[in-house]
Amino acid sequence: MKLDDYIFSQIKETKRLTSDLEPIDLSLGNPDDPPDREIIRTLIREARVLENHRHPLYRGIPELKEKIAEWFFKRFKVKLNPETEILILTGSKQGLGLVGLTFLNKGDVALVPNPAYPVYRRGVLLAEGKPLDMPLLRENRWLPDLDKLSKKISSKTKIIFINYPNNPTGAVADISFLKKSVDFAVKNDIIIISDMAYSEITFDNFKTHSIMEIDGAKQRTLEFFSFSKSFNMTGWRLGFVVGNRDLINALQKIRVTLDSGVFHLVQKGGIAALSHPEKTKNVCQIYQRRRDILFNGLKDCGWEVEKPKGAIFIWAKPPWQCSSSQSVSILKKKAGIITTPGTGLGSQGEEYIRFSLTAPDEKIKQVVKRLKELPIGR
Repeated sequence: MKLDDYIFSQIKETKRLTSDLEPIDLSLGNPDDPPDREIIRTLIREARVLENHRHPLYRGIPELKEKIAEWFFKRFKVKLNPETEILILTGSKQGLGLVGLTFLNKGDVALVPNPAYPVYRRGVLLAEGKPLDMPLLRENRWLPDLDKLSKKISSKTKIIFINYPNNPTGAVADISFLKKSVDFAVKNDIIIISDMAYSEITFDNFKTHSIMEIDGAKQRTLEFFSFSKSFNMTGWRLGFVVGNRDLINALQKIRVTLDSGVFHLVQKGGIAALSHPEKTKNVCQIYQRRRDILFNGLKDCGWEVEKPKGAIFIWAKPPWQCSSSQSVSILKKKAGIITTPGTGLGSQGEEYIRFSLTAPDEKIKQVVKRLKELPIGR
């Protein structure tokens, strides 16, 4: 088994530019605004408590799990047992990366979106499993065609990854697609892995549904959430997974071998964040404003682009004929704009570029200005 270099690690290591312009980095999903002040105050206060500096509880502190259960019920009207159906993670990435080792034997198949967050595929490969592409196409609203996939399912197919609001396309899924996904999983007896890292970042009055709202979903689902994007806590490395108790236990058996739990100070910050979930509305307003600036600028420059309904990215095709890597190089060298090549997120990303919205409005406006001044694609 051989893993390619991790795309976001590559980007961090190759940010040197040949452009004379000040670089503007729109490559990573790394929020540029700070966490809420109450979250910071909680961290400082709890740092003075000696007990918080000892080994953390493996499954997470009860207070945080109870707060998650309370939030989940208010948000999605789904009841969770805090002890058995919630597990605290060192970021949702950790749990998503361990899914393959937890549920796949050598040669087992996982249905993986393409394009997608690279951790899904990498985790499957680490387990010596076989990723089976689910192409996400514009003509299908960036949703996998589950009817076509049914013909490729075998007894070796064990899990399916879904991610809405979607990274990188910004697409969202309505309740009918989630119901169809559950029916598909039940029919084929496979586990659903739902990545909800961007569940609270949506635009134009769209509200994300949890797949756990669907009858029969909890019995075969793990749904992953993150504090990184919605609460600007990326560096804190805090996430959680909810779902079937047996699946939670299986994941924890793998996780506990590699990780002793999440620093209690960080978990206390998570409690503070979920105590005021309404503050994510401000986060959404910021990203929607930036989305509109960049979307309108790209359209004016002749890019093929759709206005995303969620997440913190814009997925766009430039008006010149190049590979995605060549386009990224053009933007970096000629305009000082650092972006992510679509192929770094899967073969279906060829010709596309992912722009992150994690820069102040004025920087986004500078990006639009530089795009308009590019000597190509005009």
